[in-house]
Amino acid sequence: MTGLTLGSLHVETPVVLAPMAGITNAAYRRLCAEQGAGLYVCEMITSRGLVEGDQHTKDMLVFDELETVRSVQLYGTDPVYVGKAAEILCAEYGVAHIDLNFGCPVPKVTRKGGGGALPWKRDLLGAILERAVAAATPYGVPVTMKTRKGIDDDHLTYLDAGRIAQESGVAAIALHGRTVAQAYSGRADWEAIGRLVEHVDIPVLGNGDIWEAADAVRMVEQTGAAGVVVGRGCLGRPWLFRDLAAAFSSAPGEQVVIERPRLGEVRDVMRRHAELLTRHMGEERACKEFRKHVSWYLKGFSAGGRLRRDLALVTSLAELDVLLAELDPDEEFPASELGVPRGRQGSPRERVVLPEGWLESMEGLDCVITEDVAETTGG
Repeated sequence: MTGLTLGSLHVETPVVLAPMAGITNAAYRRLCAEQGAGLYVCEMITSRGLVEGDQHTKDMLVFDELETVRSVQLYGTDPVYVGKAAEILCAEYGVAHIDLNFGCPVPKVTRKGGGGALPWKRDLLGAILERAVAAATPYGVPVTMKTRKGIDDDHLTYLDAGRIAQESGVAAIALHGRTVAQAYSGRADWEAIGRLVEHVDIPVLGNGDIWEAADAVRMVEQTGAAGVVVGRGCLGRPWLFRDLAAAFSSAPGEQVVIERPRLGEVRDVMRRHAELLTRHMGEERACKEFRKHVSWYLKGFSAGGRLRRDLALVTSLAELDVLLAELDPDEEFPASELGVPRGRQGSPRERVVLPEGWLESMEGLDCVITEDVAETTGG
């Protein structure tokens, strides 16, 4: 493939890092970018938090000095707030890309009509998209959106959302092939991604069940998607972006040889991750942030329980170095971890939490429920 074009922005490799709360901070984005080209999106922020100057929101808008393409995912349920937030991101933060989140399945978001619930209200969706595009266009910044198939199998929204996105001037739409009710359970419906590709003229990005580079190539081939969005598959595996870059740069039909990292390389990546976290947030906080990644990095390796426990309680880089030295650098990457789900999965929900009367009509600009100032749940 020749990369991904989103309006005025061209990405060398058609791969986007999905925003993940508490994960895709500046340090992790740089760590992934060091592995291969792609579009690396900041953690999701709320439009209201940005407009009202919430400090927590501003603290999340931190970029690495080498992050020349600044990409931010914005959440909002009020067209006015979203439009103002988009303008702030362009004028004051120099972003090159804004993504709007209409895919979050978390109950505290959907109960306010946000995230994956919002596309049910077609005119509200259109108003939000139009405001964001109007605010970003003078700066030449493309706006994209991420959504899901729908609220549940009886309330699908993705085809309408794709049409509205195209009519609103959105540069691309990313589709997670699950409903809100599924959350992260079950299998992603790649056929739905293909149907959306046929339904719209703007680029469609596929999301869901990309655990290896071969999965991404297969998704693009099967659906006709312009690229892929990768989330949970890179947890503890930032080198997945190296594999993706190699796979997408190969000629059609060419066999791509993927070199699986031995534990020594994994150890080095872990150390680099902790170092980057320290650079951005100081050593004490960096070690606390790093702890959550330990189990993902070591998943399937034979590192003992005591060592894993100590790594998950690490308090300094010096202590981390001592513990990492105990890992066997020659241990091969566990074959059992290839192509299998990572991160949260859970079970489907019997009922999606929605505002009262939400499903009675697909119209209603007067149904806006203002979001919390600082909401950091991705989706």
